[in-house]
Amino acid sequence: MLEIDGSLLEGGGQVVRMAMSLSSLMSKAVHICNVRSGRTKPGLKAQHLIGLQLIRDITCGQLKGDQMASTEVTFQPNTLTSGTYFGDTKTAGSVTLLFQISFPCLLYCSDKSYLRLKGGTNAEMAPQIDYTLNVLRPVLSKFGLSFDCDLIRRGFFPKGGGEVVFGVDSIHQILSAQLTEFGQLTRISGHSFVSGVLPINMAHSMAKSASNLLREAFPGVSIDIRSVHHNRDEAFGNGSGIVLVAESSTGLRMGGSALGRQSVSAEAVGQSAAKELIEDMNYGATVDRYLQDQLIIFMALANGKSSIICGPLTTHTQTAIHFAQQITGAKFEVKSVVENIRYLIECNGIGFVNKFIGQ
Repeated sequence: MLEIDGSLLEGGGQVVRMAMSLSSLMSKAVHICNVRSGRTKPGLKAQHLIGLQLIRDITCGQLKGDQMASTEVTFQPNTLTSGTYFGDTKTAGSVTLLFQISFPCLLYCSDKSYLRLKGGTNAEMAPQIDYTLNVLRPVLSKFGLSFDCDLIRRGFFPKGGGEVVFGVDSIHQILSAQLTEFGQLTRISGHSFVSGVLPINMAHSMAKSASNLLREAFPGVSIDIRSVHHNRDEAFGNGSGIVLVAESSTGLRMGGSALGRQSVSAEAVGQSAAKELIEDMNYGATVDRYLQDQLIIFMALANGKSSIICGPLTTHTQTAIHFAQQITGAKFEVKSVVENIRYLIECNGIGFVNKFIGQ
């Protein structure tokens, strides 16, 4: 049985997600102690609990310790099984993090599978759904991976109420990818939104302030940020935010995002997202600060050598590398290209094969 200390490195939900996904694929039982001990309120929260139960269902496995606030979990996977799976946090818990724990497992099922998830689509401390669809998805295509998504309704803190259906295509093997050339910045697009009783002028203000900074940083580049008010059919409750996407001539994407808060002006929200994107672009990276850790699991499983260039390594990335190496045996090498500014991450993947699908 794999013994995982949940207090290591990032010390939060990412440790649980990595351990559960990879133990399922490697068919290894896992015991996780000190779950989320690095957080103010340790133990499982709703989104972590639902994530564990999704993996249990996808693998027809046995799960112990799946209670709210539990700090210890034991899991024995069985067989990866395609199907339709449902998860509802009943809070604003992130649906994209539920997708993050489930997606690698569904890739190695026998047929296409579906995830119907309820909770927060645009939540703090998690990728916004717009980022997952417009940054993560295009980059994953470089690894030969695909998924579709029906965004039924957006949900925000504190009530959630969002709903998304993902369709995941199974694969024989993940391709290796060399993401080391960003090429030329071709355009920047964006989605600035409000919902509920919030006025559309807030979305306009976020878009305008972001556009002003981006035009100053990238003169001559096409910038198109749409301002949208999502009606009751499209969103549950009140929420606001902005997601920016930079597109390159080599087909790569980088993002910057921010969510509205009562104590922060709409102009400041837009500026925050733009500054985030500008900073990552100025590092000379090919992936942004949020994408670097999300790609680690796919690099570990891929057939061959994969490479990415990122800015300063995040704790999430260090955590992902640590557990990917521990559980899969994949070998990562991190090289400093420009000290404390730019890093090259390389991995010789294990070439994990879907036993249900022939080449």
